[in-house]
Amino acid sequence: MAAPSGPCTLIIHVDGFRSQKGDAGISLFTSADGWPENNDKAFFHGPNPFSGTSAVITLHVPPGRYAIAALADTNGDHHMDRNIFGIPNKGFGFSNNPKVFLTAPSFDKAALPVVCPVTQTTIHLLYR
Repeated sequence: MAAPSGPCTLIIHVDGFRSQKGDAGISLFTSADGWPENNDKAFFHGPNPFSGTSAVITLHVPPGRYAIAALADTNGDHHMDRNIFGIPNKGFGFSNNPKVFLTAPSFDKAALPVVCPVTQTTIHLLYR
């Protein structure tokens, strides 16, 4: 039996929002090209509403390997703001919740397989 090639359901749970302002920004990448901040190279990028301290985003995508960057986009500008030292001013997180030190994790550390019919993942936001 051949693997399904149609859209699979990807359910992304994002938790740890500290503010009710803005949106839950999600960027979904299929390769390291542009990862994690060049939204022009993302397979999907978009703001998503949330309430309380968590968001649930449901996407329909082909099966494959994806890395997800999540952002507590409090000001709705769709990118990571940083202070003068380069430290993020917004909550952020990545699929697989890898340890984050001075730079974002590699695409490979954040990539996860998406299979049909449904794949679920949870991203815990970090604040610096």
